[in-house]
Amino acid sequence: MSEPIKILLQTTISTTEDDWSIARFSLLRDYLASVKDEAGNYLFQVTARDRESDAQGNDPVLSNLGDSDFDELWLFAVDVGDGLTKQDIAGIEAFNKRGGGILATRDHQDLGCSICDIPIIGVAHYFQTKNPDPDETRRCVDDIYTSYISWPNYHSGRNGDYQKIIPVAPIHELLKNPDLPSGIIEFFPAHPHEGAVGIAPDAKNGKVIAMGKSLVSRRTFNLAVAFESVKDSEGNQLGRGVAESTFHHFCDYNWDADMGCPSFVDEAPGNTIKTEPRALEDVHTYMRNLALWLAHKM
Repeated sequence: MSEPIKILLQTTISTTEDDWSIARFSLLRDYLASVKDEAGNYLFQVTARDRESDAQGNDPVLSNLGDSDFDELWLFAVDVGDGLTKQDIAGIEAFNKRGGGILATRDHQDLGCSICDIPIIGVAHYFQTKNPDPDETRRCVDDIYTSYISWPNYHSGRNGDYQKIIPVAPIHELLKNPDLPSGIIEFFPAHPHEGAVGIAPDAKNGKVIAMGKSLVSRRTFNLAVAFESVKDSEGNQLGRGVAESTFHHFCDYNWDADMGCPSFVDEAPGNTIKTEPRALEDVHTYMRNLALWLAHKM
């Protein structure tokens, strides 16, 4: 029996009840912790935590992540720009250099822009005032309904609804579902104002694997970028990575709107994730694929 893959689910804010703290990712945590192999062994060991600060202001886990026994970091950047210190970034970089897999995700405008300084995967995230999209035609409002949120803010649907994704050929392993006739995942959770991700010109190991389409402008936008493991200039075999356009693909409210949300969320929710069973099945398959792929198990 092989050891379970050790996954750290981590936010970039301290525990705050009326915010996107790690407690609002409980369905993801519970799903990953429930997955077993054909022999009945649990595949994943999941630790879920919010940011903490030591005497120097660094997160004691992230700043020492390179020396930890975690295999993967799923980082939910829900801060307003101050969620990671230089030492936290250094710890994450050391983790990646020893082969640790990283999922990094954020949201609209500048929400979560502290991740920009993470090498390779951070540069894949485009914000409004930090590392804006190199395509200047995309520096504009897409979601016209929530007027106080600015670009990037692609409107893929209501929280609690699903969106039908556009898989990018050739189909990446992360999007494969052998249990379906098509063999391909079709649905992601929707969100009224998703952020932007892309590939830097010097990131030769990156590939856009899935796109969405705005329900407002009908414009397509990138949902996820996958980075293969490569050696860096120092000879380190870097871990795999995924940059995702919004953390709302992962949180409770977008899998089941009845789970509730922070009080500052005022858009009316949807419910098609609940009324279309295939949608949540696709979401679960994608999460399982992510956890296996980041650990080089698929």
